[in-house]
Amino acid sequence: MAGRTAVVAGTATAVSGRVARRQQGKWAQQEQQQYEQQAAPQAAAPAQQEDPTTAKLRELGELHQSGVLTDEEFAAAKAKALGI
Repeated sequence: MAGRTAVVAGTATAVSGRVARRQQGKWAQQEQQQYEQQAAPQAAAPAQQEDPTTAKLRELGELHQSGVLTDEEFAAAKAKALGI
């Protein structure tokens, strides 16, 4: 009878330990997922949309500096972008 009790107690201890480790793993995984979900919006927040007019003027400026547009072409395109 004592041997049987020892086997049952040993089995119960082993099963209990395995259940505890599995539960700890699930909790750790849930915590990691929550951390990632909270970190994702913070990383995406700095990206802001640039004003289309500003983007156009920046592009025109780069074209002018590289020599693709002459001074007259740049002035005309800039006036058109600004609605002047």
